[in-house]
Amino acid sequence: MNAPATANLAEPARMPAQPALEIANLQAWYGESHILHNVNMTVKEGEVVTLLGRNGAGRTTTLRAIMGLTGTRKGTIRIHGVDAIGLPTHRIAHLGVGYCPEERGIFASLSTEENLLLPPTLKNAGQGMSLDEIYAMFPNLQERRHSQGTRLSGGEQQMLAVARILRTGARLLLLDEISEGLAPVIVQGLARMIRTLRTKGYTIVMVEQNFRFAAPLADRFYVMEHGQIVETFAASELDAKMPVLTELLGV
Repeated sequence: MNAPATANLAEPARMPAQPALEIANLQAWYGESHILHNVNMTVKEGEVVTLLGRNGAGRTTTLRAIMGLTGTRKGTIRIHGVDAIGLPTHRIAHLGVGYCPEERGIFASLSTEENLLLPPTLKNAGQGMSLDEIYAMFPNLQERRHSQGTRLSGGEQQMLAVARILRTGARLLLLDEISEGLAPVIVQGLARMIRTLRTKGYTIVMVEQNFRFAAPLADRFYVMEHGQIVETFAASELDAKMPVLTELLGV
């Protein structure tokens, strides 16, 4: 009697995970000013990546170009595999992207809690954080939940700007200079926030001038100069790259 045929039990080859963000040959303009020149970046799901560079290097413009907030854009931007270069800003947000600009953009006339309740949940994103989760992460905001935006300190406004994004369900966060001008104790709190979000699987791209804040948080670094990426390296290479960073950034 013939032995029964056995099924092939070998596991199928696993496809590599889709990057959260892929940028290829990105160029961007403000009017006639050509700011970005063939920028290339890849950010994996769950990574924290920091864009370093001097003022005017093109870091903020890179975040704005991802969101469709510059003038003309050329090249490729893929968010979770979706080509976003031709999409308007509101459609890009609905791919699960949250942008926290340097100016924060909270509604000054609304209370903290009203600011948090205002943003809608993004249709194609994940489940946004509840108010309880937000207040557990930012106890200061719970204490000031009835205070108007104009009465919050700079650090509390920054916390609110980030927390408002987390309410929407965005999983890819673009954070522009969130530590700028804040007291050390607030900066330490923001660092704890980023570590917590990493453990929850969020993907974070940070623009930072504060190297001491960014260095222990990031998995990888990109360095920009004159609208181009001039260096890229992993956190494990940071010590070896310090001479280069000293030359490029003056750290």
